[in-house]
Order: sequence, then C-alpha cells, then structure tokens
Amino acid sequence: MSSANRLPAALRALTTDAWLLFVTRFTRLFAYGSVSVILVFYLVSLGLSESETGLLLTLTLGGDIVVSLYLTTRADRIGRRRMLVTGAVLMALAGLAFAATSNLAYLIIAGTIGVISPSGHEVGPFLSIEQASLSHLIPPGLRTEVFAWYTLTGSLATAFGAFFGGVVTQALQQRSMTAVASYRSIVLLYAFLGIVLACLFMRMSSLVEVRDEFDQSVVSPIGSFLGLGKSRRIVLQLSGLFALDSFAGGFVIQSFAAYWFYLRFGTAPKTLGGIFFWANVFAGVSALLASRLAARIGLVRTMVVTHLPSNLFLIAVPLMPTLSLAVLVLLLRSSISQMDVPTRQSYTMAVVEARERSAAGGFTGVARTTGAAISPLLTGFLFARPGLINLPFYIAGTVKVVYDLLLYFSFRQLRPPEEASPE
Repeated sequence: MSSANRLPAALRALTTDAWLLFVTRFTRLFAYGSVSVILVFYLVSLGLSESETGLLLTLTLGGDIVVSLYLTTRADRIGRRRMLVTGAVLMALAGLAFAATSNLAYLIIAGTIGVISPSGHEVGPFLSIEQASLSHLIPPGLRTEVFAWYTLTGSLATAFGAFFGGVVTQALQQRSMTAVASYRSIVLLYAFLGIVLACLFMRMSSLVEVRDEFDQSVVSPIGSFLGLGKSRRIVLQLSGLFALDSFAGGFVIQSFAAYWFYLRFGTAPKTLGGIFFWANVFAGVSALLASRLAARIGLVRTMVVTHLPSNLFLIAVPLMPTLSLAVLVLLLRSSISQMDVPTRQSYTMAVVEARERSAAGGFTGVARTTGAAISPLLTGFLFARPGLINLPFYIAGTVKVVYDLLLYFSFRQLRPPEEASPE
C-alpha cells in the first residue's frame, strides 16, 4: 500500500493549494509561538513596565482588528492571494520594527499597523481567508475533519515555536549574550518568517479565489454590510459570542501565562518553552478527536461539552501549590481546550452563504480579536500588583463558562446541512 493511501481520507482529498495552505499555517504559527513565549520578557527587558506592556499588547491586537477587517472583507473581491501576501508583509514589518526600537510610541505604531501575535494564536487576516479557501477546495462532508488537521498543524507549529523560542534564548544567554539581545534574535526570526510566508502565498493558484462573477459581485465590502448579506444575523450573533470567549482568553494569553509561571515559580525560559510545547501538542491532538465527536453529537454540542471542563481546569491552575501540579492542570486543560476550534470554524463556514465565507470568517475573526484586545491591558494592571497575578485565570475561566452556556442555548437548534438527524 502506498504512503498516500495510508493517509486519512481528509488528507487524501487535499489539493496542491490546500497542502500549501497547511504549510503557510505551520510557518505562521511557528513564528507566532516562538515570539509569544518571550514577548513580555523582551518588552520588559527593553524597559517597559508591566502596565505599558499590557497597553502595547492591547493596542497591537486593536491594530490587528482594523487590518483584518479591511483585508478580509475585500479578499473575495480584490483577491485572496493579494490580501494574504499583504498580511505577510505587514507581519515582517512589525517584526523588524519591534527589533529596531525600544521607544514605546514607535512600538505602538508598529504593533498597530503591523501584524504580531502576543498569544501564540492566529491574528491578522490569514485564518479567515485560508478557511474560506479551504472550504472551496474540499468536499463539505470532509470539512470538519480537514479543519481538525488544520488546527493540529497550527497547534504543533505553535508548540515547536514556543519550545524553540524558550530553548534558543536560554542557550544564547548561557553563551554570554544579554537577555534583551537573545529575545531580539527571536523577533528577527519572526520578521524573516513573515517574508517566507509572503513567498509561499505567491505560489498559490487562482483556484483559491472566488470562482465566478456572480459570487464576486455579491461580496461587496460596503454595499452588503462588510460583505455580509443573508448570513448577517447569524454572523453577528456568533461574532458577539466569539468576542466574549476571546475577551476571557485574552486574560491568559501565552505571553502573560509564561510570565505568570516566572513570577509565581521562577520558571526559566527553557522550561517555559517545554511547558508550552506540550500544552500546544496536547491541544492540537485534541482537535482530531473533536471531528469524531462532532460526527456523533453535532458541532454545537461538541463545542460546549469539551470547552466547559477545560475552563474549570483553567480556574484551577493558580490554585496549585507547586510548579508540577500547576503544569499538570495546564496540560489537562490543553488536552481538551482546543476541541472547539475546528468545530467552531467548520460550523461558521457551514451555516453561512458560500459566497460570504471570507467576509463571515473575517467578521467573526475580527470579533475575536476585538474581545482579546481589551484583556491584556487589564492583565497588565493586575500583573503590576503581585497580590493579583492569579486573578486573570479566575476571570478567564468564569467568563468562558458563561460563553459556553450562551452558545448552546442560542444555537442548539441551528444545525449545519450535513447534520441531517433531528434534534
């Protein structure tokens, strides 16, 4: 039996363009993961306070909102490849700017205009445009499973990136390089990978674009409420809920979570790299299980029943008295925390009009970034007060539980076309 035949059906269905989208996903998330684990350390070593760092990360995510909304709502009309290349260039420029200056005002400008991820997760226009492209390139029946593998690819990339960032910076410091210089080397790598990403996007074919004039004419970024027509109400409801979830998650983004382990237990960068390597590996593997569970109980139920216990684990992390127990609970949380990601993405693509997928993905993605943009500012203020550094975990877990309940009661009746069984 050939190696191709041993691949899962979802991967055998991938075209050359779809495989290329997996490669761009891995490249981008490796860059995000590598910089996220050292970003707060880097900014503090440049002389910024925790509060200034939180403000910068909030404004950085705020800038991503504007960039993402502009690029994703125009992608189907102007060209998906063009918008993806533009996002990659902005990513490279942000990395170069962060490596070149320690001035807070310049960093704010670079972070606002450019694309940089403090969380290790997706920011910018990439995810929604890639999802819309994948949805055109694969059969609907395989969409959730393909998105699960796509999520796994990103989680593994983030894991390897976090491990790489932690190990390399500590190794450089052991060879007499200053801490700030070691962190800057990772920021420069981030910029370089942005350039690599732009080159990869240029290699995609026209098959990823909207394929007929009718689809293209309907997706108007202004005349149809930022590219949304019939799907507007659903997308607005989902966006509000996703924003709430991301607002909660923004309290424990990977950069601040890594810094929390340092403040609470004195954890070294190399150890932090290992912790978040395994956290992201477990999260990615869980995504594959999500597609199988969704086939049995449906996408909405899968999102809720896997997300609820992960939030309870999140609340439990700061309650642990030792590093080992805190890491164990974090890994338990990671083993189920991302099962809602491919199901959420697949559900969004399934319940909106096919010609509105880029706009819907962009709008919900912007909503998530908007929610996440507010939290780091609050987290920075909490981290500036030693007695409050555990509070972000409690806030995040509690708000996420509220999100899960609202999602279930709002959308349990709206099933995607492939879920033919009655409620």
